[in-house]
Amino acid sequence: MRVLDPPSTEHWLSVGQIAAHLGVNPDTIYKWITRKKMPAHKVGRLWKFMASEVDAWVRAGKAAEGAAHD
Repeated sequence: MRVLDPPSTEHWLSVGQIAAHLGVNPDTIYKWITRKKMPAHKVGRLWKFMASEVDAWVRAGKAAEGAAHD
């Protein structure tokens, strides 16, 4: 029998909240989702984010890739 991991205390963030977390405009978040494959999850019509996933993506340099073209 597999033991389930304890529930995470991390909460889902909205576009506005993740933009504020990163200090960027919400429009930038939408561009990063499509152009740079930012980790995001579609819930109905809304995009939701886990700060830990986005932070790891930023630390890996993904937000900076191709910055001259943005």
